[in-house]
Amino acid sequence: MADVKQGEELKYLNSGLSPAEQVQQAKDCLQTSETETTDSTLANTFQRWTIMDYSRAYTSREITPLMVAERLVSAIMKSSGPGMGMSFFINYESHDILRQATESTLRYEKGEPISVLDGVPIAIKDEIDCMPYPTTGGTKWLHKVRSCKEDACCVNRLRSCGAILVGKTNMHELGAGTSGINPHYGTCRNPYDPKRISGGSSSGSAAVVSAGLCPVALGVDGGGSVRMPAALCGVVGLKPSFGRIPHPGVIPWNWTVGMVGILAGTVEDSLITYAAISGEAATRQTTTPKLYLPILKPSSQMSNIRLAKSKEWFNDCSDDIRICCLGALDNLHKTYGWKTIEVTIPDIEVMRLAHYVTIGAECSTSLGHYLEKNNKSESGSDVRVALSVYGAFDSRDYLNAQRIRSRQMKTHEKIFSVADVIVTPTVGVTAYEIKDDVQETGELDYINGAALVRYSIAGNFLGLPAVTVPVGYDKAGLPIGIQFIGKPWSEAMLIQIAYAMEALCSAEYRKPKVYYDLLTES
Repeated sequence: MADVKQGEELKYLNSGLSPAEQVQQAKDCLQTSETETTDSTLANTFQRWTIMDYSRAYTSREITPLMVAERLVSAIMKSSGPGMGMSFFINYESHDILRQATESTLRYEKGEPISVLDGVPIAIKDEIDCMPYPTTGGTKWLHKVRSCKEDACCVNRLRSCGAILVGKTNMHELGAGTSGINPHYGTCRNPYDPKRISGGSSSGSAAVVSAGLCPVALGVDGGGSVRMPAALCGVVGLKPSFGRIPHPGVIPWNWTVGMVGILAGTVEDSLITYAAISGEAATRQTTTPKLYLPILKPSSQMSNIRLAKSKEWFNDCSDDIRICCLGALDNLHKTYGWKTIEVTIPDIEVMRLAHYVTIGAECSTSLGHYLEKNNKSESGSDVRVALSVYGAFDSRDYLNAQRIRSRQMKTHEKIFSVADVIVTPTVGVTAYEIKDDVQETGELDYINGAALVRYSIAGNFLGLPAVTVPVGYDKAGLPIGIQFIGKPWSEAMLIQIAYAMEALCSAEYRKPKVYYDLLTES
């Protein structure tokens, strides 16, 4: 980290720590760990309840995990009922939620919570195995040919910390789109405007965090699928470096670009969750670089941060997004004295196409075994088109795409030799309206789709960590996010930078139209 001594700003997590111990290490990194959010704070400036808010409320006996779970179940039922139809979840079981909450409540009564995550509701994208639910991948057929027998590694780590796993969130079918429109389980709607998309493919995970049902949810990001919906729904989205979070138990659609990611109401919550689920799986033989967590201190102590910006690429978005993100960038300059370095990133469109070939070929190969047992007609029209295109790629196409990947890696290495991070808007357009005629068939909107995915590709294609933070709203009141892309394994720096950005913008955050306060509202 620029001008910062590693021992003062970063905490190294020794190998062999349990997930709960890693969460404790993350708690010790929080600047605000002893600062309580109050009702008056929420009244004057909208803030979502954090993991630490839940933990403090439980410890002080102001409320119990069981009371929160009862409110949560009621809110899920209300949001999915007639007149709302938010379609946040594909699957949830009230009795399982209440069972977990009862166990957590007993631990607090004994004064023995497992960690600060004990009793905190967390939702899981339906691309990640989580018992007792089937893993549908947003389809009507995949769970019939692919069994789910145990939690995914990342889910098991959250469960071992005492988190309440509340169910499987809605997603774009097979992760094959950016809108979150699913003809099988309903269109997941944006809490800021239910007439608009929540984004995909981790649509439900972004929406439940935005709506206050969970402070954190897990998603999977193969082409911006965590960051895009996070930006559209006004929450934080963190995609770690490729390989940082173990993938056993995650549908292996894209084995070189897909990555479990975190959707959270705050950067602080993304840090705690990142600590809980990071680290090698017990069955994995390879080693990844040491895991560090940032000390979330006032960012004035981080001097000489260099932000790389490609002017032409940065400006390739709507006017509202461009103006908002440039304003956020200017705020970083004035407040912290950080510098922007203008760079050129060649062949961005070529990289996007190479990523599409890569993710398509890998998806087609991965699904081939399952598709032989299933009729494609059970899928939406958009997915049937995507599968047809994916199946048309041959080995030569895939190898050419990897040559482009190698070339782009070298380009980005040069950029990171002069800059700490690359900064861009997160998406090119804000959430657009849901058309009535697409909800039963799926949507084929490649213009908006290309605009949404425009800034996401490097994170996946090159395995780079990236984070999006809410920085404002367009004229219609829809959220806008800014993205920071880092060097491999630089999550600690990214989280600190995101924390600095959040500190400058959080006073202006707005409450969504659909929002549930699980801690204070009866």
